[in-house]
Order: sequence, then C-alpha cells, then structure tokens
Amino acid sequence: MNEAALVLNEHDARGVVRLTLNRPMAFNALSEGMLDALQRELDAIAADETVRAVVIAAAGKAFCAGHDLKEMRAAPSLGYYERLFALCGRMMMSMQKLPAPVIARVHGIATAAGCQLVAMCDLAVAARDAKFAVSGINVGLFCSTPGVALSRNLQRKAAFEMLVTGDFISADEARAKGLVNRVVDADRLDAEVESLLAEIVTKPRASIALGKALFYRQLEVGIEAAYADAGQTMACNMMQPAALEGVQAFIDKRAPDWRV
Repeated sequence: MNEAALVLNEHDARGVVRLTLNRPMAFNALSEGMLDALQRELDAIAADETVRAVVIAAAGKAFCAGHDLKEMRAAPSLGYYERLFALCGRMMMSMQKLPAPVIARVHGIATAAGCQLVAMCDLAVAARDAKFAVSGINVGLFCSTPGVALSRNLQRKAAFEMLVTGDFISADEARAKGLVNRVVDADRLDAEVESLLAEIVTKPRASIALGKALFYRQLEVGIEAAYADAGQTMACNMMQPAALEGVQAFIDKRAPDWRV
C-alpha cells in the first residue's frame, strides 16, 4: 500500500475493496487529484469480476469536507468549474454504476460534496458522533450537485431544508431522514460495517449486480416502465445458475451451493 497515495486501496480475500480517502490534514477534501485517484480506483474495480463489495472510508478526523475550496478559488473561470463539477459527477455516478454494492463508512463530518459522497453510496454506516451538512450556502454557493444525490435519499422538504440552511444534522437524524442505514458508537463502526459486509458477500455476485442496476434504473422512469423492466430483469435473473440453485435448494430444504 502506498502511504503517499490520495486514495489507499485494500483488497481482501473475500473480494471486499476498501478505498480510504487519504488527505487527513485537509479533512479529505475532494481535490482534483483525489477525484482523479478515486476515478482510477473505481474504473479498476468496475473491470474486476472478483470484487463483491466496496467500502469508502477516510483517514483522520473527518470523512470528507467536500470540494477543496482553496483549490477552487485559485482558478476562478467558468470553464474550470464546469470541468471540475463534471469530473466530480462522473466519479459519483461511477459508484452507482459499479456492479458491487458500495458502503460509506462515515465518521467525523461529511459536508457538501462529502455529504454527496455518502448519499451516492448504496449503503452507509455512521458513527453516532458523525455530522452531515450541505453547507455551501453559508459561503454563498448553493450545493446544487450534492442536492441531486440528497434529494434522491431524503424526502424533498428535508433535503431542501438542509440545502437552504446549511445546518448540520446528527447521525441519528441522518438515519431518520434516510441518508444512512445504521448508526453505532464510534468504537463499533468497523464491526458494524463488517456485519453488513458479511451479509452481502455470501450472496451471489451476479444476482446483486443485476439487481443493483435495475434498482437505480427503475427509479428514474414511470411505474409502468419500472414494472416492465423489473419483470424482464427477474426473468433473466431466474435463468442464472445462482437463482436456479437457490430455488432448488429452498425446495430441497438445504443450504444453496453458489459454486454450482
């Protein structure tokens, strides 16, 4: 592992990849370099059929403080900002497009694009003392791109309140609003992430990949089109070896053997 890297990568024998944001002194702000590093890691994961789950974690006291405002202020031009937010948007969408589930392991603060990062992960586990905000409005910058992710996790009024006030919410509030799945004491954070991973990695990778793609696809269309797509997806899933084995195992009252 390269300790100088902006993103650290650990790949264990189960097929779990842990990506750790590694700018602790900058509260893991998403500099251009870090966005590039994350994109390279996600592209490699997308091409690796051994990966069964991904964890996004962070070094230091904070999960992610959003974009690097000093870097942004140093090059004020419309073209630069358009390229920067396009780069960030591509990275965020790459997580959603991965066939493997992505889990955010959140501690400290997750603000602005850092809160967006949590919202774009498929699942999120937070330490009880973690805090979340889309606080750009406090410096005159409405968090428009984080708002895309936030509005797809929270109910509209709850998301909009966060966007127009910039106020922090607690981890327990984040769970109640739908931003995170589980909240635990800080000393149990890793154990809770592992508990979630243990459930995921025992399931057939192909079935999860098919289902994840359908899950996000159907959210963006009307209900009739969603049902048509879901029905076709289930029919294809049912023809996969994992599903055929799983159903037969249920009928036979035995544990499935996913290796067949």
